[in-house]
Amino acid sequence: MIEFRSQSKYQSTLPKERLPKWIKSPIGKASEIEKVQNIVKGLNLHTICEEGRCPNRGECYASGTATFLLGGSICTRSCAFCQVNKGQKPEAIDKDEGYRIAIAVKDLCLHYVVLTSVARDDLPDHGASLFTDAMEAIRSLNPQTEIEVLTPDFWGGSDDKKQAQTNRLRRVIEAKPICFNHNLETVKRLQKEVRRGATYERSLELLKTAKILDPDMPTKSGIMLGLGETKEEIISTLTHLRQVGCERLTLGQYLRPSLAHIPVQRYWTPEEFEDLASIARKLGFLKVNSGPLIRSSYHAKES
Repeated sequence: MIEFRSQSKYQSTLPKERLPKWIKSPIGKASEIEKVQNIVKGLNLHTICEEGRCPNRGECYASGTATFLLGGSICTRSCAFCQVNKGQKPEAIDKDEGYRIAIAVKDLCLHYVVLTSVARDDLPDHGASLFTDAMEAIRSLNPQTEIEVLTPDFWGGSDDKKQAQTNRLRRVIEAKPICFNHNLETVKRLQKEVRRGATYERSLELLKTAKILDPDMPTKSGIMLGLGETKEEIISTLTHLRQVGCERLTLGQYLRPSLAHIPVQRYWTPEEFEDLASIARKLGFLKVNSGPLIRSSYHAKES
């Protein structure tokens, strides 16, 4: 029986306002959307597009792209913003998952793939092998396909966790993805409330270590806006990302998945997103994708 962690703190909270007029999800072509969904479901795979209720999934499906979610559909952490199912007893590891993803990549003719995963704190390697196995399988059938990874922090719970984290990360980096992505999600002040089980410093250290392990591999991170952060806090966060060598950035609006999730405090305007993008470029980010509906994997090859 799956044990779900309670988020009852937010159960009675009502949205403060309707979505502003600039929050409008793109609509993809129905036939192309159905094609991707049929292939993914037929192969018994998960995508963050569906599990995370991404507002761009119609557009992405219509263009024949998807971000694959490794490790099943149940996350061992309980972040207050995330739609993915949560529980302390996730599914058993599916050893054929990587191969089925490779088939999906081939069937969809994908030239650029993003791999992410639920947090698997129950596993000895915290899911690092999920990424390496999937990359190997994809390349066996699709040698020209480029692969970006969006990983959890691979953090353990023992005294040797720093070195263990580095060893797990090294396995993924040595598999040579085209880009390493790990999201800070929010500013330092809000980390404890928003990212349960993760820390600001730990995520920055992960990005720093990734760059040390492979200085030529681009590193990327993403931040959600609308959780109560200030512009000054955002700029401070961007500065910290640059200090650890992060070159790519996504900024998007947090949209509350349900009443059980942390409420939206503010909707940032498209003009404010443009302003922040300009600031990020001045700080030295080489690629910036910033806007209300931007997500980590949206137009990943270009961002």
